[in-house]
Parts: sequence; structure tokens; C-alpha cells
Amino acid sequence: MNASLTRILPVLAAGALVLAGCSSDADAPAATATTTGTAGSSVALVTDGVLTVCTNPPFAPFEFEEDGQIVGLDMDVTAEVAKDLGVTQTVLNVGFDALESGAALESGQCDVVATGLSITEERKANLEFSQPYFDADLGILVKKDSGIASEADLAGKRIGVQIATDGEAWVTEHELGAVQFADLGLQIQSLNADQVDAVMNDYAVLGSYTAEGYELLAPVPTGATYGLAVKKGNTALLTQVDATLERIKADGTWAQIYTDRIGVAPSED
Repeated sequence: MNASLTRILPVLAAGALVLAGCSSDADAPAATATTTGTAGSSVALVTDGVLTVCTNPPFAPFEFEEDGQIVGLDMDVTAEVAKDLGVTQTVLNVGFDALESGAALESGQCDVVATGLSITEERKANLEFSQPYFDADLGILVKKDSGIASEADLAGKRIGVQIATDGEAWVTEHELGAVQFADLGLQIQSLNADQVDAVMNDYAVLGSYTAEGYELLAPVPTGATYGLAVKKGNTALLTQVDATLERIKADGTWAQIYTDRIGVAPSED
């Protein structure tokens, strides 16, 4: 099965979105250690016996807070990478700018970035991406009875976007009124407070908010896909990540993760 998956609404409750329990300013480890994964090569890790994953919740169902822990589809996938490496997993909450720019990896803060990160040519300059694992169409979230029923109704409106994302790029490209926010949670707060008229972000993460009185418009196709990212030049870890993605798709683990987090089984391609 390849990474082209059906886009549907996640069924997770948005109530799981709370402040992060893991610090984003943790000191970088003093040295690296190596381990041998299922891909057969020695993999350097920033902390001995630990796969350190950086992410940026709230972005349910991919990463969100639950009982003081960062959980979600991305964490389930990277836990499988840790399993194949024979190590444990630690998850850190880090600002999105440091993730998509590669700064968190370059500074030795983490081994892997897993945060619903779209693969782009610009990001490839600073990150090594895995094979794609999820399609990333955009969605438009509005309040019910907002009068916004399609993309055509966005002209002259204030649209909340997350900084450095495909949503921001789309709104800018269409010369619409972008209002920038650091994360999805702040976008939703602004919509609720009528500071913006609509929110644009990835379709798969906006669906849970329909239970809170919002409407999600038809997806905006982008052709973008998510990938996990490692430090530039870390080919050993990248090989292991890809090997794990292949393994979980072949043995049914991916189908179980997808079903648990999204609510239906992935499409067969």
C-alpha cells in the first residue's frame, strides 16, 4: 500500500487538547550514542537507548495531549520506529518553526520530527524526509451560519492560518486576508472569539471541531503529503524510518493505528 489515503473526518474529541506536559526548551543531550535497527545499520541517537521525537500539539489526531502525555497517530508511528531500534521513545513539545526549519534536529534536541509535516522542496533543503505516509489536503473551518459556504466566499474575510504551513501558503497565494497564529489551538480560540471569520488548516485535523458547533467545508486538494523528518545527512536513521513504515504497512500495524486514530480503516491502493 502506498501513502495515498482516503481523507475523512477524525472522530477524536477535541477535549484532549490541553497544554503540553513536555518542555520545548529541554537541554540538548551532551553526546550521541549508536544502536542497530532492523534495517541493519548503526543509527546515531542523541540519547543512548532513546528515540527522541519532537512534535507540536495540538494537532489531533496526529499529536495532542491526553492525561499529561503527548499522544496521537504520529506518536504511534514513531513508537514503532523505536521498537524496531530496540529503544524507548521520548516526545518533546517544540515550536513549529524549529521543526519545519530543521533547527531542532540540527541543535541535537531530537532525532525525529513527527508533526503532520508536509513534504516540500523548501523543507527538503533543511530536512531529510521519509517516504510519505498521509495525504495532506486543506480544510476551511467556520462557525455555523457564517455565510461562508465555499472557497469563493473567503474574499474580504479574515482567515486564521498557522505560521509556515500549507494553509498559510494557500491563503497568501490566493491574496486573501491571512491572520497568523503559532498553532492550531490559537486558531480555534480566535475563531471562537470572532477575531477571524474562518480557519484554514489540514482537513484531517479540523473535523473533530464539528462536534463543537463549527462547520467544515469540502476539502481543498493540495497534492501534499506528510513525512517524518530527520537531520540532514542522517541516512542510517532515515533508512530505519522507511523500513518501519514499510513493515507496519505490510503487517497490518498501520491499518490498526489509522483505524484507531482516524475512525475508519485506510483505503486500499
